[in-house]
Amino acid sequence: MILNAFRGFCMALADSVPGVSGGTIAFLMGFYDLFINSLNDLMGKDNKKRKKAILFIIQLGIGWVIGMALAVSVLASVFENGIYKVSSLFIGFIVLAIPVMIYEEIESIKGKYINLIWAAVGIAVVVCIAMLGSTGDTDVSHMSAGLAAYTFFAGMCAISAMVLPGISGSTILLTFGLYVPVVTSVKDVLHLKLSSLPICVVLALGAVAGIFVSLRLIKKALEKFRSQTIYCVLGMMIGSLYAIVKGPTTLKHPKPAMTWSKFSIVFFIIGAAIVFTMQAAKIYFEKKKKNVE
Repeated sequence: MILNAFRGFCMALADSVPGVSGGTIAFLMGFYDLFINSLNDLMGKDNKKRKKAILFIIQLGIGWVIGMALAVSVLASVFENGIYKVSSLFIGFIVLAIPVMIYEEIESIKGKYINLIWAAVGIAVVVCIAMLGSTGDTDVSHMSAGLAAYTFFAGMCAISAMVLPGISGSTILLTFGLYVPVVTSVKDVLHLKLSSLPICVVLALGAVAGIFVSLRLIKKALEKFRSQTIYCVLGMMIGSLYAIVKGPTTLKHPKPAMTWSKFSIVFFIIGAAIVFTMQAAKIYFEKKKKNVE
């Protein structure tokens, strides 16, 4: 339970940052297939698998809620005031995550270099989404039918992005002009300001619908077209570097995109070290488990 809660916690911290995906965290920590299969089993007919999936998702969800609450209540000001350091950290995270993912999926991609075209597609998708980023926030102070439909659709798109390694759900919300309003609304609800509850509920309903729509497609893609899917995800991860560099321009109080002069090598190394530590721990526990068996 503690391990799964910690996994959810790490996913939430990543999901809260534009340019970084909780799906990437799940992949690096070695439970991505378990995550996808569990979500799929929730909608399946096997009661035994469904009960096991519910337990896993609840445990993961507890950590995710704690992580997201921490992100919106404490880390929001850190992102705002230290965006270049945070961006440098996540660039280091992604740069090292790419070779780690290649190592983990070497059997899926080795010798299948024709599928590099899917990597190009993945890069193009993320870069285009980042370039389309909204220059202003959507006014969510007065809920209307049109705003509810817009928010619902944004929630569907964002959750679909979150479960894919490489695409950031936060970046999707930025594109819709909803990132800052949603973070602010969640923070208000945590402080029992229930006037912001409707926007959170509509977004959550959109997220649930998004899982039902996209999950089976993702699972089938990983099962039947794993090589193409992994190449595409790698492309998305590469493209997310551009999204992170552009991230400062999408803040509530926009700042210039990251340049070499604002890049922090120290935080880059910290980000890379986090991935290295996660991978080393994963290998250690996998070996320990094999020895026990």
